[in-house]
Amino acid sequence: MAGNPRNGRPYRRLTTYQRSLGLPCWWCGQAIDYRITGDAARRSSWAFTLDHAQPISRGGSLLDPFNARSAHRRCNSARGNRAAGTSPTRASRRW
Repeated sequence: MAGNPRNGRPYRRLTTYQRSLGLPCWWCGQAIDYRITGDAARRSSWAFTLDHAQPISRGGSLLDPFNARSAHRRCNSARGNRAAGTSPTRASRRW
């Protein structure tokens, strides 16, 4: 049985490379706090995550460097599997 491809060396290498670029979040444009690592990064919504411009679920490549983007954990989660050109959906009123 094959393991999770996100645990493999090529994916970790791509993540390390993208992190080393120090780019802002491609979704909201704000700075990412790259100092947050380890367990703290799993809990912080402002930590770096590797996002994909073309979602994997919609045929995007997991390991293509041209598909990789830097994002906040919260922005990546909020975006879900929407395509790159769509804007985030906002509620029509405050709940």
